[in-house]
Amino acid sequence: MTAVVTDMEAGIEHLKRGTLEHAEILLIVVEPYFKSLEAAGRIAELARGLGVPTLYAVANKVQSERDEAAIRAYCAEHDLPVLAVVPFDPEVSEAEREGIAILDSAPEAAAVGAIEEVARALRAADRYCMEARVAD
Repeated sequence: MTAVVTDMEAGIEHLKRGTLEHAEILLIVVEPYFKSLEAAGRIAELARGLGVPTLYAVANKVQSERDEAAIRAYCAEHDLPVLAVVPFDPEVSEAEREGIAILDSAPEAAAVGAIEEVARALRAADRYCMEARVAD
C-alpha cells in the first residue's frame, strides 16, 4: 500500500486542480462550527463527483458531547461516516505557540492518542477497501 498524506488549506479550490485524481480515500477534517460543516458537505459532494470512492470525516477540536453530536448529525445527513473524533486539546495550542510538534512536547496528550486512532482506523478502512476491490 502506498499512502500519501497532504494537509491542504481549507476550502474546495485545490480540489478542482486534480489533487484527487488518484485518491482512493479522502479524510475531511470537520470542526463543530457552521462554516466548517458546510465546507465538509461541499468537499464531500465535489469529491464524489470527481470519483473518490471512499470518504470519511474526522471530527476535530471537539469540546463536548454536543459538539460531537452536531458533527455526527451533519455527517449522517451527508452520507459521510465519521472515522474518528479528535478532542480539543490545549496541549496542541501550547505546542503551536512554542513552534514544536505536539509529539515532541506532549506525546501523551489526548489529541495525540486520538490521531493514533485515526491512523489505526484508516489502516483498517484501507484493508477493507482493498478486499472489496479484489472481490469485484
